[in-house]
Amino acid sequence: MKIIMDYLARIDNALAFIIKVAVTVLGLFISFAMVGGIVFRALLGVQVFGLEELVLMAAMWLYMLGAALASRERSHLSADFFQAFSDNEALHDTMRLIATTLSVVMAAFFVNWSYSLFSWGFEKGQVTPVFGIPQYLSQGSLLVASILLLLYVLRDFIHDISKLFRKAKAVAQ
Repeated sequence: MKIIMDYLARIDNALAFIIKVAVTVLGLFISFAMVGGIVFRALLGVQVFGLEELVLMAAMWLYMLGAALASRERSHLSADFFQAFSDNEALHDTMRLIATTLSVVMAAFFVNWSYSLFSWGFEKGQVTPVFGIPQYLSQGSLLVASILLLLYVLRDFIHDISKLFRKAKAVAQ
């Protein structure tokens, strides 16, 4: 079991590295493209056609991959107000498990919805007006992010359940 967990951790770390590189490259591209578009338009009076569709596509991937990283690190926004009202650690763990369970259900819905959007975009064959880039390439960012979200929230669900069982076992002994 430990070998499998080590293997999964290596895959997760490699994937996180790839996503971090992609987020960095996309962020740099968006920044330079926006500045370049402003310079060309305002200072040189030259319209750069298609730049907006490239920036929009890059921004979709940037936001979705960033959300996947936040989910991986469990640093996304949460409303853990029970910790402010109670010092009961068992209540905190139980509420975290309930929140994670709801997140699993919502992530499954997100995968379903994003797959429907992606397959619809693939069927329709919509493309961007200037470069003719298929729309499903940007819609694919939603599908990739929702799958990663589901995987990470399933990991958190398993972790939260095992934490509760370990604590219950420790109390019983």
